[in-house]
Amino acid sequence: MTYRVIQWASGGVGRAAMQAVIDHPDLELVGCWVHAADKEGTDVGTLSGGDPIGVTATGDVDALLATDADCVVYSPIFADPSVVTRLLESGKNVVTPLGWFYPPDAERDRFDAVCRGAGVTLHGTGIHPGGITERFPLMISALSGSITHVRAEEFSDIRTYGAPDVIRDWMLFGKTPEEARGSIMAGALGAGFRQSVWMVADELGFDLDPELRTTHDMAVATAPIDSPIGPIQPGTVAAQRFRWEGLVDGEPVVTAAVNWLMGDADLDPPWVFGPEGERFEVEVTGDPGTMLTFKGLHPHSIEEGLRRNPGIVATAMHCVNAVPYVCAAEPGLLTYLDLPLVAGRAASALRKGRGA
Repeated sequence: MTYRVIQWASGGVGRAAMQAVIDHPDLELVGCWVHAADKEGTDVGTLSGGDPIGVTATGDVDALLATDADCVVYSPIFADPSVVTRLLESGKNVVTPLGWFYPPDAERDRFDAVCRGAGVTLHGTGIHPGGITERFPLMISALSGSITHVRAEEFSDIRTYGAPDVIRDWMLFGKTPEEARGSIMAGALGAGFRQSVWMVADELGFDLDPELRTTHDMAVATAPIDSPIGPIQPGTVAAQRFRWEGLVDGEPVVTAAVNWLMGDADLDPPWVFGPEGERFEVEVTGDPGTMLTFKGLHPHSIEEGLRRNPGIVATAMHCVNAVPYVCAAEPGLLTYLDLPLVAGRAASALRKGRGA
């Protein structure tokens, strides 16, 4: 069965998702919503960096709501719950990296009711949060008993992130520490990472304290650092660390964290990636303990990352590969705990039936 898919937004994740849908044997790309007027009317194949496919992008929400489609991959910069609600009510399943991984009960009940009323499914997925912070910790936790701590942590060079407006205006790199401390990122990111912490804690049976602990640490440049937003000047923010911790009696038992650095030179404090470089880590402390390091999800160079960042592509792939499973699932807001194992697909030249 072929599922008809609309891509919502055409940024880094959106372009990678469109490429993935076009290449997926069970999916057909039938539409794309774009924010920028100069992208309207552009063939979505061209917009994704490939050959034309005869489908054009549009900013007309109503037209896309009326389009015959099975699923929307929803990936603008920030989620608009009202738009997601309209997509669901129009009879379209929604897969998104922007939340709904494991929402609080009131939010889950509300969206679950919308989904059931329309006979569709909403699923939050992605990479971090959206996989490395909950799917993989839970998977490897099955190898341990008497678990006392679970940690999922990202170590990334933010110079490879090709979204200068986000880096400058939302992450507030290049600002003073006082300005950056007022960033919305702790709250915006925390909306997802807190869900990751609660999913792991609930599934493993931790009796968490009612409030999670959030910390935000920064390092400043000691010399000018080249970046996607121009030189980061001495004394301004060049590295940030966010940490969300689930506590039992005040002690951390589940941790999700990000470390974003503009390289690891000329920083105060002198944060470094260490010999393992950029990576994602998942650690379970128990009997026995397990440590899993993800490599390959970061580019080999800044230039490569700005062209096509593997972490962005992985985020898109986790969404796109979930689409057939989500479309086949029962209606409702479904998390990793509710769906079967999601898998990718073989390269086209190696698939069954390739000689038919």
